[in-house]
Amino acid sequence: MNSNNAHWEKVYQTKNFDSVSWYTSHLKSSLSIISKLNTDLDKSIIDIGGGESTLLDDLIIKGHTNLSVIDISSSAIKFLQKRLESHLDKIGWHIGDITDYKFSDNQFDLWHDRAVFHFLTDIESRVKYKNLLYKAVKKGGHLVIATFGPDGPLKCSGLTVERYSAAKLDKELGTNFKLLGSKLEEHHTPFNTSQQFLYCWFQVI
Repeated sequence: MNSNNAHWEKVYQTKNFDSVSWYTSHLKSSLSIISKLNTDLDKSIIDIGGGESTLLDDLIIKGHTNLSVIDISSSAIKFLQKRLESHLDKIGWHIGDITDYKFSDNQFDLWHDRAVFHFLTDIESRVKYKNLLYKAVKKGGHLVIATFGPDGPLKCSGLTVERYSAAKLDKELGTNFKLLGSKLEEHHTPFNTSQQFLYCWFQVI
């Protein structure tokens, strides 16, 4: 077990799902953007670092039938599987580090990442992530990504993060991705504090 894996296993084994700073009952912004980009209910969507979030629950309610999730924490995946046990056949389950994982080429129509990419503070990890993303998402497919914004926290869960503006994230992802839109959002944590998030959505070209 590497240090990243150990860190996130400890988080998910010792904290309730609704008592972590990133918790929100429904990912309203993500759902709204996905709805705009991906109207066909049989298109393949993966949630990166899905943890114990309710994104898959809400996508299933909307009628989506081709969903996947990956998280570095097996505890988080087990929690999610228990909650969604009546829908296990609709979901592809993956446990692993997104910077060291393999998907099939052109496997997904849409890649959703809320608060994983900003933990990748070294160039090598970001390059690995981007290479996997570009291979795994079909050309013409989409990326929905949320990071801490320019005025967001410097750390999350005790780890240093990288903050982004839309222009900085667009430059970081490079010419294989076309920025379609962005917005800033104040996320209110369970501790009555706020965190600035940046949401961006891209087309893979």
